[in-house]
Amino acid sequence: MAKLAECQNASLKNQIHRIVQMKPLFQLSTRRYSEELDLVKKAMNDLESNCKVKDGFQIKEPFEKAGWTFFNLELSAEMVSVIENSGMMENAGGFSISEQLKNFLGHFLESKGSNVRITKIDP
Repeated sequence: MAKLAECQNASLKNQIHRIVQMKPLFQLSTRRYSEELDLVKKAMNDLESNCKVKDGFQIKEPFEKAGWTFFNLELSAEMVSVIENSGMMENAGGFSISEQLKNFLGHFLESKGSNVRITKIDP
């Protein structure tokens, strides 16, 4: 049993290391881009401030399709590290760190008034 827990911890540490090394990318989608963009920027600035990180995120250029506007949100490795190590993701469900981070961000944005849909984009 101890060996199983040790293997699971090693696997989790490898996932964390891989995520921290890259810059996680999320695709946000909405039908109300101009309103949501302001909410997302404010929320992410708040998160950046809470994490005490500069340049912790980047919002990419939007594109439209079928009445929806899609735009990507990229987090810095430093921001992800602070979020993960601070325990902010503690109640975020998910089997992988990547899924937990996506769920955490979705709940965080929602708590700030945003209604965007969020999807993790794997590089």
